[in-house]
Amino acid sequence: MDVRIGISQAPREIEVELADGTGADKLSEQVEAAVAKGTGMLWLTDKRGRRVGVPAAKLAYIELDTGAETRRVGFGAAV
Repeated sequence: MDVRIGISQAPREIEVELADGTGADKLSEQVEAAVAKGTGMLWLTDKRGRRVGVPAAKLAYIELDTGAETRRVGFGAAV
C-alpha cells in the first residue's frame, strides 16, 4: 500500500510504501487517533522496516492507495 502524506507549511509530500499486508482500515484508525490526540507522532513502518514519524499536529492530508485499481500507462483510443 502506498501512502502519501501532506505536511502543513511544506512544499512536498512524503511517500511511504507500506507492506502488502497492511490494512487500510487499521491505518485509518491509527491516523485518526493521532490527529484526535493532536500531539505526538504518527509512526509508519515501510516495506523495508524503516520507521517514518510525522508530527500529528502538522498533518495536512493522507492519501491511501491500496492498489486495488489497475494503473493504466500510455494512450488509449476512445471506442
